[in-house]
Amino acid sequence: MAWARSAREALLLSRQWSRECCRAPLRHRTPRHAVPSHGRRCVATFTAPHQAGEISVIKSNVDTSSEEFKENERLMGQAVARLEELTRRVHQGGPAKAREKHLARKKMLPRDRVTALIDPGTTFLELSPLAGHELYPEADVPAGGIITGVGVVEGVTCVIVANDSTVKGGTYYPITVKKHLRAQAIAQENKLP
Repeated sequence: MAWARSAREALLLSRQWSRECCRAPLRHRTPRHAVPSHGRRCVATFTAPHQAGEISVIKSNVDTSSEEFKENERLMGQAVARLEELTRRVHQGGPAKAREKHLARKKMLPRDRVTALIDPGTTFLELSPLAGHELYPEADVPAGGIITGVGVVEGVTCVIVANDSTVKGGTYYPITVKKHLRAQAIAQENKLP
């Protein structure tokens, strides 16, 4: 019973902190990706002082001024930029016409539904966001036509599955079925609702 009370207190503290986080001015150490573009939600990035002292720092002898390091850094920058662009396109879902039609019917886009579902101040760990990329030559299937991941809903960690009807009207491709089954397997293995 005591653990349930302390978990509730931690959840309330987390929600209070996330509200303050979203209202507070940005600090120089806040990661750029943690700042919400629409100003309503933010990612929890707090590390308690007693935990911060326990984090070990890996020492490195890498020479950051060497030509090899600079070439590796340049190539990694290109790869990361390509991955970020691909992920941004995948997060848009289906074509613009399908998204506009969806919004005209007063429906939320699937990623907005997931954002509204999870608790404020918590994160959503998306599973296989690039599934279906260039898999079918006859069709573009961003994220396999389905969004799956792990998120916190009302204080409970859950596996979330959201069909993206902007992708070919919600059609299930073989990769969609595989991704859906994988999410169910993860939920079963980790005893998550």
